[in-house]
Amino acid sequence: MKKILVTGANGYLASYIRKENQDVFEWVCMTRKDADLNNPESVESFLKTQDFDICFHTAANATTAVCEENPEMAHRINVESTQKIIDACKRNHARLIFCGTEQSFNGKEEHGPFKEEDSLKAVTVYGQNKIECEQKIQDQLQDYIILRYTWMMGLSFDGIKASPSIVKNVMNALLHQKPTLFTCNEKRGMTYAKYLAKQFQQISELETGIYHVAASNDKTTYESAVYVAKELGANQEAIEKYILPNTERYSDRFRDYRLDASKLASKGITFGTFESNVDELLKDFGWK
Repeated sequence: MKKILVTGANGYLASYIRKENQDVFEWVCMTRKDADLNNPESVESFLKTQDFDICFHTAANATTAVCEENPEMAHRINVESTQKIIDACKRNHARLIFCGTEQSFNGKEEHGPFKEEDSLKAVTVYGQNKIECEQKIQDQLQDYIILRYTWMMGLSFDGIKASPSIVKNVMNALLHQKPTLFTCNEKRGMTYAKYLAKQFQQISELETGIYHVAASNDKTTYESAVYVAKELGANQEAIEKYILPNTERYSDRFRDYRLDASKLASKGITFGTFESNVDELLKDFGWK
């Protein structure tokens, strides 16, 4: 059984994947208590005490506003600590599975879906951090998997706390009767995290390379929110009152950073459509 060290072990994706694959790997967890990514030296110190075959690096500061306001801190957390992880993978002759992002395409003038080989361009600090990390990995390691994610969806269960998602945001708007804006000038993928967790072992065994993790989606974020609301049984009056179109955001330039996941599909690893993902998620949690 391979030993896999996972950073950000208490995060949504990491904890979900660990739960789904608890008997597949020997898991070693790195949390904030073990090492502070804002202090790359503490990351290095912790990793020097660890032996592992794979490092699954999920930890990052992905909050756009925080990264924009504190670019030096974001660079320490997202880039400099990743370099320490790269160094540890070299020492251990270990494979690195790195969490990339659709945000690496958020500066593109062209519309997606984007393939793995398409050039990257980001207008946010977080997206730029991830691009820099990808380049470092490709320059320094021979054995790696870079997974670029879309917006991952899910709901909390069994001690696993889901990150914010289109489903959670729509539920909060409807259940708390809180009018909420959803972006009209944007298209992005939205993928049920269950599909990643269920197929993680297969993904971990892929040949070195970059892969897009994405359900297909032709809807804008606002249209996606309306779809979720209807699937939850909301009537038109409630939708018009609480699911509001945000026509101002990105009015200067329509953002389309959807990812094309056909490369993984060719390996038998599929993520379906946004609609099928929402349907399964709501059924899994008893909302349909």
